[in-house]
Amino acid sequence: MRYLVFLLVALATLPLRAAELTLTPTEIQEWKAVYGEIETRDRVPARARLGGTIVALDVTEGDRVAAGQILARVQDEKLSFRLRAVDAQIESLNTQIETARTDLSRGESLRERGVVTVQRLDQLRTQVDILEGRIESTRAERRVIEQQVAEGDVLAPETGVVLSVPVSRGSVVTPGEVLADIGGGGAYVRLAVPERHATTLTEGGRIAFGPGSGLEAHEGRLAKVYPRIEGGRVLADIEVPGLEARFVGRRVPVRLPVGMRPALLVPQTALTRTGGLDFVTVTSPDGPVRRTVVPGQEIARDGTVWREILTGLRAGDTVVLP
Repeated sequence: MRYLVFLLVALATLPLRAAELTLTPTEIQEWKAVYGEIETRDRVPARARLGGTIVALDVTEGDRVAAGQILARVQDEKLSFRLRAVDAQIESLNTQIETARTDLSRGESLRERGVVTVQRLDQLRTQVDILEGRIESTRAERRVIEQQVAEGDVLAPETGVVLSVPVSRGSVVTPGEVLADIGGGGAYVRLAVPERHATTLTEGGRIAFGPGSGLEAHEGRLAKVYPRIEGGRVLADIEVPGLEARFVGRRVPVRLPVGMRPALLVPQTALTRTGGLDFVTVTSPDGPVRRTVVPGQEIARDGTVWREILTGLRAGDTVVLP
């Protein structure tokens, strides 16, 4: 009995064997720190359809507009003169046709009594038809001028925000001149990535944002990679849910995945710090040995924080875990 008690006490005083981890290279995502700019998906100019003077300008930079909303009004004084001239022609033709219809009615009455010939009556009818045609042609000309006047209203091409207004009230513009730039279709982040990373960009990939961007809590998606390389850089667009185009052109830091690389990872709890140095305990033929290491970035996996070891360990080492 005494022997059994002695054995139990001896076993209780033996140190428990610590957990161990054999290091093997692990593929981790490599990130490239770049800057992106917030842009609107569409940037459409609102152009003048009529040449003339801007008599009304109802928007300024930053205003929200709806598709079809009147942004400005261009007026051409010559169209007003043409309208008055056409109205005068129509009034004169109306007077002439009233006289012609009266003559035709009188001629029909005289024809019944045999006073007027059929030829003269046909001439009267022809004169009425000619005047009616001239009136309809003049009215059509007036409708064309009215449409030109209506085209003086500059309309918003789509719903969005006014990015720039390069003109002012009283300016003289020509047909096709830009009166305002409208940004619409939502906002996205545009990147200009060095061309050496072009082959690593995959549409649909997840994008993270760096500290100070204000978008750390958001995750973007690489929506489009443009095929043209300009100035040694590739353009790419990132979709970010809920991104607002309040400040178009604002630069934000972006962490861009550019490939995978092997790394040695140990749990954060395996590191100890003494005298400003970091140590990891590994096994050796002579027992546990503390090695000085240089840790790298933190990586969260399955709810555990791991640290990359840059120097001090190699693949195959067995790390003693607490």
